[in-house]
Amino acid sequence: MMIIRPLAATDADALLDLAHKAGVGFTSLPADPARILSKIEASLAAFEDQVDLNYEQSYMFVMQDTTTGKIAGICGIESTIGLSSPWYSYRIGTLVHSSRELEVHNSFPTLYLSNDQTACAEVCTLFLDPEYRHSKNGSLLSKSRFLFLAQFPERFESKIIAEMRGVSDAHGHSPFWDGLGGHFFDMPFADADRLTGLGKKEFIAELMPRHPLYINLLPEEARAVIGEVHDNTRPARKMLEDEGFRYQGYVDIFDAGPTLETQVQDIRAVRDSKHYTASVQDNMAAGDTPYLVSNTSLTGYRCTMAYLNAPESGPLCINTELANALQLQTGDPLRAVPLFGPRP
Repeated sequence: MMIIRPLAATDADALLDLAHKAGVGFTSLPADPARILSKIEASLAAFEDQVDLNYEQSYMFVMQDTTTGKIAGICGIESTIGLSSPWYSYRIGTLVHSSRELEVHNSFPTLYLSNDQTACAEVCTLFLDPEYRHSKNGSLLSKSRFLFLAQFPERFESKIIAEMRGVSDAHGHSPFWDGLGGHFFDMPFADADRLTGLGKKEFIAELMPRHPLYINLLPEEARAVIGEVHDNTRPARKMLEDEGFRYQGYVDIFDAGPTLETQVQDIRAVRDSKHYTASVQDNMAAGDTPYLVSNTSLTGYRCTMAYLNAPESGPLCINTELANALQLQTGDPLRAVPLFGPRP
């Protein structure tokens, strides 16, 4: 069984292994031992702290294979962003140049350096070990965060975003960076990516141009990848869009990957999730529908996927194995939602 739980102090080596597998472009999980330890400490503190949206709290989770004990993936939620250091993105806008005398009217798409997404929550740091990319594990890992959001909405801003990894090749070359950022930073994409992952973001404000940039003046290769995602990120983008996230014209300043956004209350799995009371039964047959199911604990949060027949109301029958994985007993509260929404 695959279980989602909060990040623990003992997970450092496993996270470093995942970071090496993620490679260049995955800025939220750099392959740096000191940064990973910092990430663990921040997450441990978030689960223990009182609610305070005046500063950032980082909630990190891992997927663990209960059969082998192996850490198979990681995901996270930021309570709010852009408060301790500026949050940068490009907003795609339009500039119009016209001359009545010459009867010329032209509209030009532009990139504006912005901090518009300051004080949004963020789903982040989603990575699944390639060996485990099967059996709906990706859906479980990503969507497990939504049951946590549903259970503890007071810990997060009401608007939430998701930065998608942009286009880069296996060698760490980004067409957008080569066509734009590289001219201002005088360093390879991989180096800028690494500095951002290490939390060193001051150079962005110091070196990035503040005036609008005309997209038409960029090389064709750079223009083509604006708002596009890395091949490995396509399933994650579709999954978020199926849950209600939408692209609203914001892209990453390094690789031009799209930022998706929505209101927390409008996420399908948040909106449709229900509270139940657990009824633990031995040798209970599996149900027909895959469900996300979690306990309602903060520090002891557990979430997994199970095939259930959930009633509209009343107790939810679960077998002993599922109850043990979620650390539940008969009478305990739990939360559940179908893993997938209804087909259109």
